Amino acid sequence: MDLTGFVGLGRMGRPMASNLCRKGFRLVVHDIDPRAAAEVAALQARAAGNVAEVAAEAGIIVTMLPNSAVVDAVVAGPEGILAHARPGSLIMDMSTVDPLTTDRLAAEAARRGVAYVDAPVGRLASHADRGESLFMVGAEAADFARVRPLLEAMGTTIYHCGPVGAGTRTKLVNNYLAVTSCQLNAEALALSQRLGLDLERTLDVLYGTTAVNGQLKIAWPAKVLRGDVEPGFTIDLAHKDLSLIVEAANAARVPMPVAAAAREAFSAARASGFGGQDFSAMVDALCALAGIEKPRLKAPPDAA
Repeated sequence: MDLTGFVGLGRMGRPMASNLCRKGFRLVVHDIDPRAAAEVAALQARAAGNVAEVAAEAGIIVTMLPNSAVVDAVVAGPEGILAHARPGSLIMDMSTVDPLTTDRLAAEAARRGVAYVDAPVGRLASHADRGESLFMVGAEAADFARVRPLLEAMGTTIYHCGPVGAGTRTKLVNNYLAVTSCQLNAEALALSQRLGLDLERTLDVLYGTTAVNGQLKIAWPAKVLRGDVEPGFTIDLAHKDLSLIVEAANAARVPMPVAAAAREAFSAARASGFGGQDFSAMVDALCALAGIEKPRLKAPPDAA
């Protein structure tokens, strides 16, 4: 089995790399935090001293990084992957980045004889822990076949969305709906609280109409409405994604006023100190701003 490189062992990357190790893949890994690399190395991966070392040794190099600027530096910087990767190797970037960054890096990789795949991740860090991630993949058919065994080892749901760049663009469309749903839910439940309505009865009504959405019915009863705001996906990251969405829409000349308004609401939550909390905590941020009691369920959510 070819050696696989993995760069970026944060909250999402570390469990994903760990699952690869557990499924028998040979890994060489690197992170700016040596403790994260050591944790994966304990599963029989080898910790590399730098990105260049990973690129020189691995046939497939996976990146899971926080933003476009970091991806650009790691892939295309003077000591980055492309400067040291062998022709015929493949880069699979799983970060959520600006689509134009993906396009530019893929073109540069092609000029150097290196394949490029974008495969951003759906679902949360808890899913990554269990090997249940969802992937939106942009790749040529042969490259998709090459990375599919890795994706199957890290997740349960894989969508081949089209050529390179299609995965990143699909992720932005998906996250637009997921993140703005949180803002709509926050406003609705804050209004419900101010109007003195019973939370359980209000949710029963919403769940029975077309007003319902997955965040409100599935995620929120297990998170913020139970008082759990430990991050599966932070308000800071949601704000980052909304910024990418607005910028991509501007570049494509698609007006998205709701996205712009939601981004400013997330900016306000960050300014109020909620940035590190789960993005369902947008309702807490709004209630704090308005001086409203936080909505909390009195009984455990229905297991069904």
